Amino acid sequence: MHRRTLLQGGTALVAVAITSGREARARSAAELPDDARFMQLAIDEAAKADFPFGSVIVKNGEVLARGHNRTDAERDPTAHGEMVAIRAFLAQHGADALKGSTLYTSGEPCCMCMGAIIWCGIGRVVFAASISQLAAKIGQIMLTAEDIAAKAPFASIDVTGGVLGDDAIRLFK
Repeated sequence: MHRRTLLQGGTALVAVAITSGREARARSAAELPDDARFMQLAIDEAAKADFPFGSVIVKNGEVLARGHNRTDAERDPTAHGEMVAIRAFLAQHGADALKGSTLYTSGEPCCMCMGAIIWCGIGRVVFAASISQLAAKIGQIMLTAEDIAAKAPFASIDVTGGVLGDDAIRLFK
């Protein structure tokens, strides 16, 4: 057996040993008293959008950023409501202020957006319409926010879904 084969096998064993002790900290969280109020703001943003997706970022009870889907207007397939809100937040408040904030979004975040939410250290995501509800209206990658968060053992995030979901899905015609 070659030394390279042994090294590769040993490296794989070490990687498995390191990662197997780390558990993902994605938690399904209950709806909080102010969730409907902030979600309505996200839905209001969605009503302005190229596709009806809108988001707001809240910290300590204050809305610090808003965004809605601008994929057509900006000719940018990454200009989802969550990404637009995150970029606006970063421009005004910086990355450190995102830690522990809550992002409200009219539709369950896609893989790209949920990845960004995790990498930014946002502490909680609250969505209205679920991936399965959205898939009945438009194409979706069928991975839930919790599925994605569960694969990020380095991050701790609470996920709450279904807040004003019927109101959000009505925006799709």
